[in-house]
Amino acid sequence: MNLSRRKFLQVGGSSAVLLTTVGCDQLPRELRALYQPPNQSDPFQPPPAEDLDPVSHVLNRAAFGPRPGDHARVCKLGATPEQAATAYLEQQLNPEKLDDDEAEYAVRRFETLALPLGELFEYQEDLLQNELMRGALTRAVWSERQLYEVMVQFWSDHFNIDPSKGDCKWLKVVDDREVIRRHALGQFPDLLRASALSPAMLWYLDGRVNHRENLAAKPNENYARELLELHTLGLHGGYTQKDVMEVARCLTGWTVRAKDQPPYFQIGKVEFKLSQHDCGSKEVLGQMIPGVPTDLSHGQREHLGQQELDRVLEIVTSHPATARHLSTKLCQRFIADEPPASAVEAVTRAFTQTKGDIRATLRALFATKEFRQQRGNKFKRPFNYIASALRTTGARTDAGLEIIDYLQRMGHAPFNYPTPDGYPEPAAPWLGTLLWRWNFALAVSENKIKGTKIDFVTLRNDSGGDAGLMAHLLGRKPTAEETQAYHSSGAGLALMLSAPAFQRC
Repeated sequence: MNLSRRKFLQVGGSSAVLLTTVGCDQLPRELRALYQPPNQSDPFQPPPAEDLDPVSHVLNRAAFGPRPGDHARVCKLGATPEQAATAYLEQQLNPEKLDDDEAEYAVRRFETLALPLGELFEYQEDLLQNELMRGALTRAVWSERQLYEVMVQFWSDHFNIDPSKGDCKWLKVVDDREVIRRHALGQFPDLLRASALSPAMLWYLDGRVNHRENLAAKPNENYARELLELHTLGLHGGYTQKDVMEVARCLTGWTVRAKDQPPYFQIGKVEFKLSQHDCGSKEVLGQMIPGVPTDLSHGQREHLGQQELDRVLEIVTSHPATARHLSTKLCQRFIADEPPASAVEAVTRAFTQTKGDIRATLRALFATKEFRQQRGNKFKRPFNYIASALRTTGARTDAGLEIIDYLQRMGHAPFNYPTPDGYPEPAAPWLGTLLWRWNFALAVSENKIKGTKIDFVTLRNDSGGDAGLMAHLLGRKPTAEETQAYHSSGAGLALMLSAPAFQRC
């Protein structure tokens, strides 16, 4: 659209009048970005306690850290900090009721994340990978649905796929959207089935080449092994090598159309081929799965062959070891690297009773005394550290490649882990990232990262001065030693962002 100078001035004058009439916060988002000063905020009350209170705890543990004013806003949800924290968690367990318009708008710049499967193959894989990583960080920083984003990260690790393998370069975009994000707070059996039939997973763990045209052929056991060892029962879940092979037999025949495979259309489509399926009887974890009769029509036999996948998933999701394995991992993520047995038992019971309802399982976890009491004991992984630093400082960021480079140097860039077990949760593997954390803290505090800006003066003033700023960053009042270090360092913000207390949650 071409505007004359007179028309431009008329539009500008009208917008200015609108601005003075309704205020920045009521403008359309597109105009708000033009008229609202960066980092505009309001004075807020930092955490007033000497130690981490329940509100600071849930903002650090069930979210990617507080933004300026979040602590005060959450405190208003209940008469006591305990009640407010509980109310916040309940809000987060129902993300569909939270307005997340700002985050979704911020993610729209990454157009490939919303594209249909067929169109993704028109793009260079580097662009797709960059937009996946930047989209994940953007949502972690901007989203109101913080627990949902935390669980997206959790399941992305649990069902890890390395996009560098084959067509995963293009298919992982759909897996992230249709498998992980769609089911992150849903029912675990639905999530597991979606993952099992994900084109990206069929590529990554070789399900697409798991064929058995005759008895002499050996099925490919890669996915079957990881299904039992990582996705459901766990390494010590009681299965045997025979169970692995029997599961692999059940899953023969599933494939996905490849980019370089004739007839070169409907790339990424998942198909079942009866001619490549093992139609004999199987036994999985002590349960018999009948063979496919030969005297039925092709369609009937094909249907029975496909159903073997659902029968396997039913067996493994209802197995007691699956509930314990998943509950242990959830407690490790939300409570402690070495989760207390009592908490694991409570969460396992909830998972079992609700048949894998993820929200109900998390609700039971958050109700344990272990979750409420163990505060500030977990070391933030690099992605969580950087996301929390951007959130707590109120940074305006485009989640650009310079920040992604810091994540890559720390070994925690999203969607980059090469093996099926996903990025580790315990602290030990991440202790070697401390130098790069300090480098990042210094660079971001001095606004030396392109596309990211912190208004330090406004942040300090809104939090009530240096003491309030430290309390906001640490989630509690600073100690005398922390206060002295802050003032004597000459780089107080960077020092607080790299302080042991900030690096823990």
